[in-house]
Amino acid sequence: MKNPRQFLIDSLRSIPDFPKPGINFRDITSWFMTPGCIDVMTELLVERYKDEGITKIVGLESRGFLMGAILSKELHAGFVLARKPGKLPTATIRETYTKEYGEDSLEIACDAIGPDDVVLIHDDLLATGGTASAAYRLVKKFNPKKILLSFLIEITDEGLHGREVLPAEVDVDTLVTV
Repeated sequence: MKNPRQFLIDSLRSIPDFPKPGINFRDITSWFMTPGCIDVMTELLVERYKDEGITKIVGLESRGFLMGAILSKELHAGFVLARKPGKLPTATIRETYTKEYGEDSLEIACDAIGPDDVVLIHDDLLATGGTASAAYRLVKKFNPKKILLSFLIEITDEGLHGREVLPAEVDVDTLVTV
């Protein structure tokens, strides 16, 4: 394959005016339906993170679970679920954040991350940066050795600047930018 990132871009379905008029929704489910896309995403992510010493991958509910779990298998790292409130059966640590239409929260089990961990936070999409910032603050409460952020897609073509709201000291990487 000549250009794996272009293959992903060409395989990405866009749905105009969803969930409301003026939004061009980037639907990553097309990547999971297209033969070869999972392999390409896995190869690119493993190549990027294989030498980072990652011990835990935090997948953000729910689409961050998909490639996050695959990546944890490939990197021999633990997988940590960052879920909406009330979904985890154990004691949790919570981070609440403001969205354009209200508040939301993420929770992680209180024993999921330790001070010797190198943590990769993984999600499908970086747009406004609100969820990613909350996930970063949540993981930071565990005082891990290092935190990195990974996304499948970064959207910048609609005037979105999610990367700019993330802390400057965190390493942020995306597979494709549209």
